[in-house]
Amino acid sequence: MTTAGSTTVRVIDQVCTAVRDADGELDHLIERAVRDLAPLATAAERSLLRREALARMAGLGELDAFVSDPNVDEVLVNGSEIWVDRNGRVEHAGHLTGTSVDQLIERILAPIGRRVDRTSPIVDARLADGSRVCAVVAPVAVGGSSLSIRRFASAVRPLNDFTDATGQQLIHQIVETRCNVIVSGSTSSGKTSLLAAMIDHIDPADRLLVLEDTTELPCRAPHQVRFEARPASADGVTVITLGDLVRTALRLRPDRLVVGEVRSDECLALTQAMNTGHDGSFSTCHANSPLDALLRLESLVLQAAPQWPLAAVRQQLARSIDVIIHVDRVDGCRRVSTISEVVAPPPGSVDSTPQTRTLGELRDDHFVTCSALERGRR
Repeated sequence: MTTAGSTTVRVIDQVCTAVRDADGELDHLIERAVRDLAPLATAAERSLLRREALARMAGLGELDAFVSDPNVDEVLVNGSEIWVDRNGRVEHAGHLTGTSVDQLIERILAPIGRRVDRTSPIVDARLADGSRVCAVVAPVAVGGSSLSIRRFASAVRPLNDFTDATGQQLIHQIVETRCNVIVSGSTSSGKTSLLAAMIDHIDPADRLLVLEDTTELPCRAPHQVRFEARPASADGVTVITLGDLVRTALRLRPDRLVVGEVRSDECLALTQAMNTGHDGSFSTCHANSPLDALLRLESLVLQAAPQWPLAAVRQQLARSIDVIIHVDRVDGCRRVSTISEVVAPPPGSVDSTPQTRTLGELRDDHFVTCSALERGRR
């Protein structure tokens, strides 16, 4: 007998069929079925069959190997096709065989009490190991159900993974002088990982309140309090937004606030907190450049407070946010590409257009300092 190719798949199919409706401990049922259905297999072959059958029946099937791979950041399933983000590059990794993507989605969501169906076809949730899962099914997913599993990074990466000694020195200065920082970048560019690396350098005595939609930020701060937003449910559970968490956090004496990502009304609450004595706070934002990040935050504040004049919004942002650190993928690696200081227009200025001043940038794979950090402007 060989455990490669179609023979392996066929035996695993037979094992799963044999134990699917049987009563008893799944491990024992699978072990007995493997002995009965593959009596000539070697010990190594039986071990492989048991592991693959258990993954299909109780785990994530073909996805288990990718989810447990430390080099894989994200596992993506489109219909039956499997793609992985490994070491900063997305590559095709095969296709589902014994289990459909809909069965996988159901198996993932059942233990955490979430569901997805035609009436609620999108779900975003956190798994027990901290991984973040997003699933979309019909009728929204017109080409077949889609699944994304973003692995939880339990380890904090060092700053030298993102920049050289010059960039690290500037980031240390930004953290030590308690600048309010927005980390910007595209999807999977390393915003959260860089933020975790920066937090690792704050004063251990600082009380840190970490607020996220879905908990994924690795944090080793000794004095930390973590909150997670909660969506509404069909059972009548009320929604708790990031904005609610920011307002609550202000009553809990934070030295620094960390908001995992601003993308809605919480932007207004965060910038107000940054401008009322909570210096040294952090957040992330999807954007293509530091200036684009400012413009995106501007639009988010206007959505939350449409009655505010545009000039007042820009003054608020410029006096709340000190520095924007932009991170990009460079040759598959996540690197700090630009560090910019937000320039506040003079009070009463007719031109309130957002402006940034480059403190340092990546040039030819080396980070170069362009200007000194001015911390006295507030």
